[in-house]
Order: sequence, then C-alpha cells, then structure tokens
Amino acid sequence: MQKREKSFGIQMLSVQPDTKPKGCAGCNRKIKDRYLLKALDKYWHEDCLKCACCDCRLGEVGSTLYTKANLILCRRDYLRLFGVTGNCAACSKLIPAFEMVMRAKDNVYHLDCFACQLCNQRFCVGDKFFLKNNMILCQTDYEEGLMKEGYAPQVR
Repeated sequence: MQKREKSFGIQMLSVQPDTKPKGCAGCNRKIKDRYLLKALDKYWHEDCLKCACCDCRLGEVGSTLYTKANLILCRRDYLRLFGVTGNCAACSKLIPAFEMVMRAKDNVYHLDCFACQLCNQRFCVGDKFFLKNNMILCQTDYEEGLMKEGYAPQVR
C-alpha cells in the first residue's frame, strides 16, 4: 500500500473591514493586512506562510502546500525530501523526485533522454513515438523496423 502525499489547499481571502482581525498561525499577531491566507484550517499573513526549507512564500508559488514530519513545504521541497526517486530507462542515472520526466508505460526518462534510441532524434510536444522491445523509437525507425523481417533493433 502506497502512502499518498499530504497536500492542502491555500486560499487567499480579502479581509473584511468590519470583522475582528484574525490571529496569524505563524507569528501569532493580528492580521491587519488587506489580504490573508487560509491553509490547514488556520489564518496566515502572506509573509508567514512559508516553506520550512527554501523560505518561499507559499501563497505565491501556487495554491497547494505539503506537510509531513511537522513541516510545511512547497511541492519541490516535499518531493526532494520525501518523494520517490528512480532511474532513467535510457541512461540509468538517478532522476531526482522533483525533476520533470517523460513516461512511456512503466519506463521513466529524463526530459533530455527522451529521444529515439536508434537515430537520437528528440521528440517535441505532439510527436509520435513508439515503444518496441522496451526501446523508444521515432515513427520513421519504427516503420522501417516493421518492414524488415525479424525486427530486432540494436541500441547505438
């Protein structure tokens, strides 16, 4: 059974002038700013809701925060600390959990490694690619291989 990451939404709210100021969960002072953040069922100054690792303001980097081990984290640091890493199917080097990847069935690739394994042509968004014998192929190499009898391409 795989654990799900613990992500929570962040809401930016206007402070209504006729309401009693709310206390900030970060600094415990009253929030007198024009806007406040609501996250983890608490209220925060925009400056007080920060990632415990990189200190980025979480209201600015997105609408989600992550928590684990009593830490409040941005997505990048959550994945860096607690994410699952793996190896690239093309180069076999480690792929950090926070890095963008390409996937083909059960294989995961660095973006730079996601290319035809015969001609090294890199793929652009929308390009067709084929997975044959656990190799990524461009359309040309795939079709040429189908036309040959006993298709068994060798990695160069």
